[in-house]
Amino acid sequence: MPMSPDAQGRALAVLNRVAQAHWPDRFNLRKAFEKLLYSGTRAGFRLAARRARKTPRRLAGADDVFDLSLSDEQRMLVEMLAAFALEALRPAAHEADVRGAVPAKLLNQAHALGLAHYGVGESLGGLAGARTILTNALMAESLAKGDLSLAAALLGPLSAANCIRRWASPEQQAAWLPAFVAEQPAPRIALAVSEPTVLFDPLKLSTRAQRKGKHYVLSGEKCLVLDGLEASRLIVAAETDRGPALFMVEAGSRGLQLRQEPAMGLKACGTARIRLKGVKVPVENRLTADDFVYQDFLDLSYLAWCALAVGAAQAALDYVVGYCNERTAFGEPISHRQGVAFIVADIAIELDAMRLMLWRACARVDRGEAFQREAYLARLFCAEKAMKIGTDAVQLLGGHGFTQEHPAERWYRDLRAVALMSGGLHL
Repeated sequence: MPMSPDAQGRALAVLNRVAQAHWPDRFNLRKAFEKLLYSGTRAGFRLAARRARKTPRRLAGADDVFDLSLSDEQRMLVEMLAAFALEALRPAAHEADVRGAVPAKLLNQAHALGLAHYGVGESLGGLAGARTILTNALMAESLAKGDLSLAAALLGPLSAANCIRRWASPEQQAAWLPAFVAEQPAPRIALAVSEPTVLFDPLKLSTRAQRKGKHYVLSGEKCLVLDGLEASRLIVAAETDRGPALFMVEAGSRGLQLRQEPAMGLKACGTARIRLKGVKVPVENRLTADDFVYQDFLDLSYLAWCALAVGAAQAALDYVVGYCNERTAFGEPISHRQGVAFIVADIAIELDAMRLMLWRACARVDRGEAFQREAYLARLFCAEKAMKIGTDAVQLLGGHGFTQEHPAERWYRDLRAVALMSGGLHL
């Protein structure tokens, strides 16, 4: 769905602000942003002309060719974020993984790109229209080409804004969302769903919320909370007497304990363990959208992780193709060996299947159709194939794949998270 004229103007304003900043020069992104700014203006004029002619856009019929082309706006966004991922995220990924934190400069640059704006509705000054799921997935996919862990960390504000816009009441949205499109950096709000229980089932939460007067009292434990130690607020999933619900919890609340929880992967995200012991949350801090469906909330989280998996898998494919063509053994590139070429071909096939399943699920959400089956299949397939692609990338690099000289070992560790993460991100 095309942006409204006002929203498109705000999008071009964001691009213009970035193009005028100094940091794009350090990453050789100046020409890319100027090209995007020109393309965006040109696309805007084409859109205006189409509306002036009042020519309705024809929908695909039974006899039309199946088309997966992206809109001009989506292509612009993908190009911009892919350039940012390769020039800014990829070089910073190793250091962020070692330190277990996102560099402050990257946080500021992500804010300048206006990522959180795509989680705020146009009526509140953002860029999110009626159909945003596929666009958000494309953003996650593009950023993950630089680094999955950094992409997940930088998408935190967008995920929180999406969650509030979709599952909060109009009054809650008006109170919480304007901060995401303000001049200062967007608030850091973490999504806490996963729990440290054997065979954790997000549909059977151990964290409980009991209504007592004007408050809910939350008790339980959450694990692998992205950016949990740095977040000012948490969106916590808890079981009530009427089923699962979401609560906005202040990070400094009495009875809430946070501690670092280092994991195998996602190190730049700063994963944390959270314990809630009788934490009081005002009734008005329960997200109360009339159409709240907890399963949909989970499925949109799963699709976010699928998008990151697709982006990281694409990065792995691009890397091993170059490596196998340059690495020689017995007087020729190792890519000439069938045992190598077949593995690379399998990665490409599996990656295309992952992307198609993800896009199909996202398209059904944007059309307002049931998508639970498609989201389940996408998650099942992406979780399996992402781990296989990570393993194959390490294998193709041989001994180099085991060292930190190459990014394959980091991709391997991060991609394994796709199979176990519930929450944390939200399209």
